[in-house]
Amino acid sequence: MRLVASIGAAAAALVAVPAVSAAFCGFYVSGAGADLFNNATQVVLMRQGTRTVLAMQNNYQGPPEDFALVVPVPMVLQKENVKTLPREVFRKVDSLAAPRLVEYWEQDPCEQLRMEMADRAMGGAIPAPAEARERRRDLGVKVEARFAVGEYQIVILSARDSTGLDTWLRQEKYAIPAGAQPYLEPYVAGGSKFFVAKVDASKVKFENGQAMLSPLRFHYDSEEFSLPIRLGMMNSAGTQDLIVHILAPGQRYEVANYSNVTIPTNLDVAEEARDRFGEFYAALLDRTLEKNRGAVVTEYAWDASSCDPCPTPALDPGELATLGADVLTAPAGGGRPSRGRAVQSPPRQFANGFVLTRLHARYTKGGINEDLVFKAAPPIAGGREWAAAGGALEVGAVPYSVNNFQARYAIRHPWTGPIACDSPRRGVWGGPPGQQIATGGVKPALDLAFVPRGKAQLARLVRQDIPEIGVQAVKPAEQPGAANPAGGQKMEPPRPTREKKGCAAGGDAAGAGAIAVLLAGLGLRRFARRRAARHV
Repeated sequence: MRLVASIGAAAAALVAVPAVSAAFCGFYVSGAGADLFNNATQVVLMRQGTRTVLAMQNNYQGPPEDFALVVPVPMVLQKENVKTLPREVFRKVDSLAAPRLVEYWEQDPCEQLRMEMADRAMGGAIPAPAEARERRRDLGVKVEARFAVGEYQIVILSARDSTGLDTWLRQEKYAIPAGAQPYLEPYVAGGSKFFVAKVDASKVKFENGQAMLSPLRFHYDSEEFSLPIRLGMMNSAGTQDLIVHILAPGQRYEVANYSNVTIPTNLDVAEEARDRFGEFYAALLDRTLEKNRGAVVTEYAWDASSCDPCPTPALDPGELATLGADVLTAPAGGGRPSRGRAVQSPPRQFANGFVLTRLHARYTKGGINEDLVFKAAPPIAGGREWAAAGGALEVGAVPYSVNNFQARYAIRHPWTGPIACDSPRRGVWGGPPGQQIATGGVKPALDLAFVPRGKAQLARLVRQDIPEIGVQAVKPAEQPGAANPAGGQKMEPPRPTREKKGCAAGGDAAGAGAIAVLLAGLGLRRFARRRAARHV
């Protein structure tokens, strides 16, 4: 039997044909012994105190016989620990944290000069920003709980040894892959239980041969914050992708048992990247990992209730509750969480305080021997329209007071119109002439599992060198404005006392454009143009 399981925004297929690689915190077993292909598994973890909420969405291709998903968990789960979720919330998390492409046009240099002089006259510029069953004594396997949730029949198993568990699953007509016992052994030895979600295919809707399964969510308490991934490597056919989204009140996370690196960001790219953005980003990620072997890449760390620029609206309190905030422990009097007291809706203290972290790893079957263990990490910023000394944009992560890091890439169109003033103000970026923001909006890199690899030439798609990963840009013979993307403008990162909320927070054109539209609607068009320009 061939099994393919994967985690992430678009899971793990490396070419247009899915099912070439695998990575998941569990594995699939088929009652019919047929091939199953999972090409889009998404995982969102929520963490606060010792409580972990794991939500996952799976699709599979194969015959409509019953099959099951097996995941190791640290405790016996009961029905109240498990629920199904709407599929849409996963797509939103993926879009919100995905690498993004923006498009900017340089504003009229003379108009910008006039607005700057008007600002000075007005007093200064605007600042930037169960049921238990008897033990099978011969095999040492016990059914600790049994219940139904949606289209799933859930069984929680415990086992004395991995050989007995392997045999039990086979006796129950689950055609698990050959050689499973060594993968099960460390979890059995560590005292893990096994969450088995068996699907009744008669209750599943199929679209184009794919089963549209309801996402599953379950929660548990554990001192260690980790994600078990070794079981998903049993039938790996090659390189595997793993994308994990983590939501936690006021806290960014990274891995504790592997090295960490942030993706290069704030890179200007050629117009060709507009239609090949997924390929471009895959090439950038591969190069980053080539230079940082075995590392896990941070692609996003930001307050989940805001974004700038926004590929999709930020998460609202209801969506946070769907993903697990409803079972986190509520802070007592605004202090440290009191353990054991669950809440039914997002606490007011959490409503605007979750940080969304996106981590991305790629590895071969023999390239990883431990589950991912997560640790708290300090806040970082990067991928903003902030310029360092000399006017060049920051291209990496820097320590900051709040988490404002994203993988952001820009196509820029320098000003080509007349310049009829003595001291033009260059390097102010926004939407096309006559608009404050680009009409195409923000383009996220989605479905990366299906992006062809090895075709995009990174050096030809970027408009600047990337020294941290050893890439020298191949510049066209004539590249207007390529020498200095920021136009010599120096904008140091602001020093906020608190993070701004909403899509207008920060310094990018998309957020400033939203303010401009609102102000223009109130008849303050001139002030709106000035504020929008200031925010780009």
